[in-house]
Amino acid sequence: MNARYLIVLLAAVAATPVLAQDLTFTLANHSGADLTEFYASPVGVDSWEENILGSAVLSSGASGQVAISGAAGCDYDLRMVFADGDVLEDSGNLCETGSYTIQ
Repeated sequence: MNARYLIVLLAAVAATPVLAQDLTFTLANHSGADLTEFYASPVGVDSWEENILGSAVLSSGASGQVAISGAAGCDYDLRMVFADGDVLEDSGNLCETGSYTIQ
């Protein structure tokens, strides 16, 4: 491949719009209660997205990988609903930490 072709290829890639990617992080439940619902919405959005866990439950003491499809940035508001009825809301930068631990 000659240098001229490489420069044209790089220019074409640079002009391509950036598409949203999935944001994957580890969710650890150290709360003492089973987590039954987990929501993550970009900061500033006035409604919660879908329950990321679906019908799954993250048991107390367990952890797992969570993916936010088509992530819009790194800063998210989080809402957690537990089997005992408790609800916890928080926010965080999920890109910097790569994980979120529920205490």
